[in-house]
Amino acid sequence: MDLNKSIRLAVDSGEVVLGTDKTKKLALTGKAKIVVLSSNALREQAQDVKHYCSLSKTPLVVFHGTSIELGTICGKPFPISALSVINEGNSDIMQAAKQ
Repeated sequence: MDLNKSIRLAVDSGEVVLGTDKTKKLALTGKAKIVVLSSNALREQAQDVKHYCSLSKTPLVVFHGTSIELGTICGKPFPISALSVINEGNSDIMQAAKQ
């Protein structure tokens, strides 16, 4: 499974919320199906996201690339440290949670 391709497909065909603050809220309330966190997210923010995901039992995937690379994969001209997938659309991103 290619995580980059899965993320892009989820952005294009599903419903994805970008940004650390929104992702924290969605993870805490359990509304996110899966959360993707860049490897260079700020340590404090990353700890918060991981903690909220564990509380709500939301799957968390660490993207092994920078926030700039994650932004590029999402087709955005800015860095993205975290994103929440609400609806995966045609993507197989949920498989990443099982790996």
